[in-house]
Amino acid sequence: MRTFDFTPLYRSAIGFERLAALAETAASNRQSGNNFPPYNIEQIDDNNYRITMAVAGFDEAEIDISTQNNELLIKGTKVTVAKEDDQRTFLHRGIAERNFERKFELADHVFVNGADMKNGLLYIDLERQLPEAMKPRKVVINGAKTLSAE
Repeated sequence: MRTFDFTPLYRSAIGFERLAALAETAASNRQSGNNFPPYNIEQIDDNNYRITMAVAGFDEAEIDISTQNNELLIKGTKVTVAKEDDQRTFLHRGIAERNFERKFELADHVFVNGADMKNGLLYIDLERQLPEAMKPRKVVINGAKTLSAE
């Protein structure tokens, strides 16, 4: 098991605290082994992304999606009816209908555009919206004006 000490980064760099915290969070999530529910993250183009999450057995009303402080939180709370489960006999139960909570750290200026659910898959569309001041600008070179010889 590897651990990283970011103390030297805190001493020599200013403004990178969030980057170090993200690295620590990613390392701890990888070690925890919580891989439920499975998901994909795809980049559609330079500014659009999509998270696809397998949520078989969940209804739209049982899934809550929220964002706060650059964090996307997806919670699934399965409402089970005890009488219905008592009447069924499973020979094999492979569909995990357990509650889950999945967090994603969003970069600055990344916002959720919407969510959709089809065929047991939850789709969350994200877009990076850079403020006008942060977009690249073309700088025109103004050459020295030549004086006309009169």
